[in-house]
Amino acid sequence: MSEVSIVQVGSAAELKRFIRLPSRLFAADPHFVPPLEMERQDALSPSKNPYFEHAEVQLFLAVRDGRDVGRISAQIDRLVKDPAIGHFGLIVGEDDPQVFAALFRAAENWLRQRGRTRIQGPFNLTINEETGLLIKGFDTPPMIFMSHDPPYAGTRVEEQGYAKAKDLIAYLYDALHDLPPAARRMIARHKPKDLRVRHIDMKNYEAEFDSVIDMFNDAWSENWGFVPFTAAELKHMAKGLKPLINPALTAIVELRGQPIGFGITLPNLNEAIRDFNGALFPFNFIKLLWRIKRGTVTGRVPLMGIRRSFAGGLLGGMLPFLIIDSMRQAALQGRLRKVELSWILEDNLPMRKIIEALGSDPYKTYRVYEKTLP
Repeated sequence: MSEVSIVQVGSAAELKRFIRLPSRLFAADPHFVPPLEMERQDALSPSKNPYFEHAEVQLFLAVRDGRDVGRISAQIDRLVKDPAIGHFGLIVGEDDPQVFAALFRAAENWLRQRGRTRIQGPFNLTINEETGLLIKGFDTPPMIFMSHDPPYAGTRVEEQGYAKAKDLIAYLYDALHDLPPAARRMIARHKPKDLRVRHIDMKNYEAEFDSVIDMFNDAWSENWGFVPFTAAELKHMAKGLKPLINPALTAIVELRGQPIGFGITLPNLNEAIRDFNGALFPFNFIKLLWRIKRGTVTGRVPLMGIRRSFAGGLLGGMLPFLIIDSMRQAALQGRLRKVELSWILEDNLPMRKIIEALGSDPYKTYRVYEKTLP
């Protein structure tokens, strides 16, 4: 078999090859959803993605006999607390150990040359975007902002000396399931009179989103791998999500007028674009607008959190149920029925217990790998 060579992506043509490779390699996978090429171009563009303001990224292609057979990214995020850690991401390859070996060798060498002694991933490109490699749940398409990988990928990564750092769990919730009776009784007996649940005010969208991300950064600050959103990333994300947000499918909990918790349910964009083959123009843009307006049957809660000072005790146990129930009731007014609650750290047992009390099933597992660089 011919040797695998590595190309450092530098030109616009090479970037296009990098973006399009998964759609070719996984064309036969009925559950793979080709991403929108325009969105991927923006996500990997230093001039458009504010992640690059605090990170350095190098993309690599693996080539054999003139044909692209794999890809990987190597990145250094200066906001990561441990300066020894570098990241890899966007890993895709043919089912061939030589391809994965060449890709990881390139990424590891790049990080080693920049003083990194540990590598973790996949992060596409950050823990606040697509995170982890799918290791369980290959029989359904991914939800919005979640990845999809072939069953062989985990084995190929582990062959390169990578071991589990952390598993991330995705739960599937049926909106027809009411809260458990015990939760209803707890809310009826102990909900403070000066606590209310409201929706995002779209007339004050930017200020509302600022408040949401402030709560998110506080709620997640002590979690494994946490990297805060910067002000530029906040503005970028708020602009990108606005066309997808239905205020009825959002919940902000206020105590004495102060926001202390939130949740946002997004329509499953992957459901809406599944037949687009990565192209938005010229005709699919109109289809997308109509499908989002009509509503999707599936969705995901990618943003949810409780301020740490309110996360404990009876109130902290009650707030997730109030947030989820508010969004659940809104979902039942439209087409939305199946909602992914993700991702949840495997060792976040209090949150997992709450989600499982709702009757939700853990239906996908994503793994973050790590390795010490020699």
